[in-house]
Amino acid sequence: MRLSLVINKMNQLMDVVVELASNVSPERLEVIAEDVSSIALNDFSALSSRNMNTPAVRQLIQKLCDALECSKVSAPELAGMLRGASYAYIKARDEVAAELIWSGPRTPIVSTRRTEQALLEVIDSAESQLFIVSFVIYKVPLIFNAIEAALRRKVSVSMLLESSNQHGGSISVDVIGKIKVDLPGVSLYWWNEKMDDLIDARVHAKVVVADRSKSFISSANLTGHAMNKNMEAGVLITGGMVPATLQDQLEALITTGVVKLV
Repeated sequence: MRLSLVINKMNQLMDVVVELASNVSPERLEVIAEDVSSIALNDFSALSSRNMNTPAVRQLIQKLCDALECSKVSAPELAGMLRGASYAYIKARDEVAAELIWSGPRTPIVSTRRTEQALLEVIDSAESQLFIVSFVIYKVPLIFNAIEAALRRKVSVSMLLESSNQHGGSISVDVIGKIKVDLPGVSLYWWNEKMDDLIDARVHAKVVVADRSKSFISSANLTGHAMNKNMEAGVLITGGMVPATLQDQLEALITTGVVKLV
């Protein structure tokens, strides 16, 4: 019981340290760590008032002092914890970035980028691989121009689209046939052979991934209305495991024969 209490207290302290690292600038956290290093006899109540320049920082410092009351962490150990948490937070922040993307009605309260801007960023970033999945795609000039530019850069471009009802799909227009004409360099895939329990299923995902490092996951089809009029939401993710896992998933669908080259 005593050990579990010690662990609980340490976890509480680490939670506050992480909260400080994620809410205070690295420069400010270094000042706090320097002050902690100079504390004698672990008298943490003596943390310098120069660290309390805002109510938010003041509240976090007080939470830190409260969490330290029942711990046996020394001043040098705490300083090391603060610096380590700050480094880890910055490293994680720089490696993975997620941004809300929103199309449709705008407000002056929240600033967001539009779907078309996010799509162009992913497509323009591609150096070797680009995979696009959408229910439908109609010619959107800026997007098509960006895909053509990627093909000219020798990027391997693949698309998975919903097939027409003549080919086992659900849409009346042969979008895949049109793309074959408009973007002849693209490798096109369809999901036209389905198991009995999936007979009415659709290619309803709307995702784009480039080079296993940047991806856009959205509610928007690649149409003019989705780019400029509809209320659409998505997330642009740079770095981390999501883009790589998304690419692996799409490639696994091809490898296992779930989707096939047109």
